[in-house]
Amino acid sequence: KAISIEGDVTKEEDVKKAVEMSMAKFGKIDILVCNAGIVSWIPAEEMEFEKWKKVIDTNLNGVFLFNKWVGKEMIKQKRGSIINVSSISAFVVNYPQKQCHYNTSKAGVVQLTRCLAFEWAPYNVRVNTVCPGYMNTPLLKLADKKYLDQWASIAAQKRIADPSELKGIFVFLASQASSYFTGSAIVVDGGYSLW
Repeated sequence: KAISIEGDVTKEEDVKKAVEMSMAKFGKIDILVCNAGIVSWIPAEEMEFEKWKKVIDTNLNGVFLFNKWVGKEMIKQKRGSIINVSSISAFVVNYPQKQCHYNTSKAGVVQLTRCLAFEWAPYNVRVNTVCPGYMNTPLLKLADKKYLDQWASIAAQKRIADPSELKGIFVFLASQASSYFTGSAIVVDGGYSLW
């Protein structure tokens, strides 16, 4: 069973409504995956504040809002698994693109995850984050081939990943197989960030 809810992750009322509608339909929320994200390439000295704010609002504040409202329900239930999606950009400065707003937002997701894991552990609510490397998504396909080749050459496995290669880590974190995992930032990047 599934329902579709239209909304904006940067608007608290939309997030609250989505959680309320989910609770009304299913009576509980066992798993939350926060995966909304945007990026643009702009040097910091040329970046308009609105561009900065839009990325931070979507990539970090949106994660906070969904964690907050779903977390309230999971605390009542005394159980739940939250999986936030960060990026290797939380740990490395991407090259050659200039995207300090994106990297900052993804680093914030890692620290938010760690803070909430600590706060909600007494309620049996686990909070983890997955940090993917370069994935062969429609967004990445917009990049020039020379960049794709460069990013692939940096990874130890010498390739860009297929998004399906992330499914195992999400199933693991959503299940009881990961019952002792909380506050973890799990990098899935084919060895891109080894160097």
